[in-house]
Amino acid sequence: MNSSMGTVDFKVGDETYQTWYNVVGDLKSGKRPLVTLHGGPGMSHIYMISHTEIYSLYGIPVVFYDQLGIGKSTHLRDKPAEFWTPELFMDQLDSLLVQLGIESDFDLLGHSWGGMLAADYVAQRQPPGLHRLVISSSPPSEQLWEESMLGYLEAFPAEFKEMVLKHEREGTVSSTEYQAAIQVFMNKHTCQTIPWPEELTAAFASVEEDPTVSNAMLGPAQFHATGSLTTWSVIDRIHRISCPTLVTNGPEEGAQDYVIAPFIEKLPKVKWVRFAKSHIAFFEDRDYYFKAIGDFLRVD
Repeated sequence: MNSSMGTVDFKVGDETYQTWYNVVGDLKSGKRPLVTLHGGPGMSHIYMISHTEIYSLYGIPVVFYDQLGIGKSTHLRDKPAEFWTPELFMDQLDSLLVQLGIESDFDLLGHSWGGMLAADYVAQRQPPGLHRLVISSSPPSEQLWEESMLGYLEAFPAEFKEMVLKHEREGTVSSTEYQAAIQVFMNKHTCQTIPWPEELTAAFASVEEDPTVSNAMLGPAQFHATGSLTTWSVIDRIHRISCPTLVTNGPEEGAQDYVIAPFIEKLPKVKWVRFAKSHIAFFEDRDYYFKAIGDFLRVD
């Protein structure tokens, strides 16, 4: 498969960091590229790599990259929590678009945290070169996501729920008991493809290897955010997203129907596709997912 990998400079103040990228396809082919934003925050891009299917099926070039502090981009373990903001990652995206020469003509797809970032980026910066936006399994506010996940936890046996919340209250989330319980929960509400695909396991392992970004922006607990995204919301800015937007979700994930409702209600040009299972439809419902994405991107 035609791909090119490399790094580009990303300047923050007086410092210069490296953004690692992988372009699948030819950016000079005349077809508008799709730029992908991975989830986390703090996971690597690797679990998104199946989006090469967009190139295989439709000839659309696909751009993958690792956000700062993650994967193959520069790691910054000593930066204070306040360094890690959505605006930092918006700046990194702008930098990458310019250096790849695609800032005047691109589509954008964000999954989970990547969709949160994408929505905020488009609402705040309204990039003129963006044509179509895909928000995949993403909430419009962290509060709605947390509320949704706690609701799912209520459906588990009382002793399971109390054990999980006790570990979170006492700060013992690294315990084997807590981690095993979270895996049980995620098998139901994150990815129902069992065993998990290797790429997904690798992406979660990348958080364990360097939790700097994840801890700063969310915190170490599954059900109670303590990081900088705790109060994050794009709800009051959604109406500023003027490009055609595809919103996707599943019925058994954090971004369930009532959570994404503000997107559906407030986006001026919205299409909604609901998949059958949970949070990662490109593993759980692969064929339908990539057809839905391809159909949306190829309208014009």
